[in-house]
Amino acid sequence: MPSTITFFPVDNGDMTLLKFGDADATTLLIDINIRQDADDPDGDARDVAKDLRDRLKRDANGRPYVDAFLLSHPDQDHCRGLERHFYLGPLADYPDDKKSDKDKKIVIREMWSSPIVFRRASKNHTLCSDAQKFNAEARRRVKRNRDTGFAVGEGDRIQIMGEDVDGKTDDLGPIVRKVDTSFSIINGKYSSYFSAYLLAPIDAKDDEELGECLAKNQSSVIMNITLAADALHLDGVKFLTGGDAEVFIWNRQWQRHKDNKGVLEYDLLQTPHHCSWHSLSEDSWSDLGENVKVDADARKALSQTRGGATIVASCKPIKDDDSDPPCIRAKREYVDIANDAKGQFFCTGEYPNADAVEPLEFTVSRQGLQAPSKKQAAAKLAAVVSSARTPMPHG
Repeated sequence: MPSTITFFPVDNGDMTLLKFGDADATTLLIDINIRQDADDPDGDARDVAKDLRDRLKRDANGRPYVDAFLLSHPDQDHCRGLERHFYLGPLADYPDDKKSDKDKKIVIREMWSSPIVFRRASKNHTLCSDAQKFNAEARRRVKRNRDTGFAVGEGDRIQIMGEDVDGKTDDLGPIVRKVDTSFSIINGKYSSYFSAYLLAPIDAKDDEELGECLAKNQSSVIMNITLAADALHLDGVKFLTGGDAEVFIWNRQWQRHKDNKGVLEYDLLQTPHHCSWHSLSEDSWSDLGENVKVDADARKALSQTRGGATIVASCKPIKDDDSDPPCIRAKREYVDIANDAKGQFFCTGEYPNADAVEPLEFTVSRQGLQAPSKKQAAAKLAAVVSSARTPMPHG
């Protein structure tokens, strides 16, 4: 099976599943935004929880699982639905074995978390309930690793994305991934099917001004992930994802890496902050309109395309108005970037149609990233329309 990258339509939020093409079909889930309406059979939102479950494997006990779950940062639209749909706690206490499959909570074999985002929570940026639950589970796993000398199994594993200040992570060497380095470990095992280069969060250290900017920008994890097409084609597709990182962070990424631009190159980009203008400019789109100015260095950081690069905005349908996010002015920039690479731009809230959204899935092949064709999108839409028109049988 080929490696795949699936974006779920979750309105203004992120929820992305990477499935490796290895024999284990290893999975990495990046963020979730499962709204209450999506769990309501009578609601209008897409049932993305079912879409996700349909793509997951079950373990020997029949429990659905992801091999790893990365929380880019603890905003609600990146972790909503965590407690409702995922099991948090020691696997020995898993309570749902006698329930039907659809009611079993999803096991997180390994968590990927930044310590900085939680340390920077404040009275002005409080953590929602799901973020608090994630934080508590992350702390439980860290403690378990410390207590056992890192000899833990599935359900207790965690990798920390970036070092904390004041030596707080110095004794966690085996599970800390340093910024500006790459790693290929997932769920306790080396995988040749992926390599992740960690670009952020950037450590503020003792710089008070920098610390304030990083807090403002929520210190999202930024990662450039290379997915293999197969065992012989390891440099298959580069996927750049960065949560809600805003213009200050992308400007700084360019300052740090303009002499080594390869770490920013991508075949697939998830637009930061749901196609927000604030990832490209300090100016307010709603206040200044067409008088806004692009931050040239931030744009350069987000323009390091490989040939045919695709850009995906995980957001509502993008309208020509004052909204932000998503922002029509940001979309124009990303469309220009994609066009320069002879690539494409997608919006999850518009695929295949704004009135009938479905997960947007890309395949990694020897030829690179394979996006759904317009013909495939049209076929999906036709199938949805046909299904809606088919009369229900009378019982």
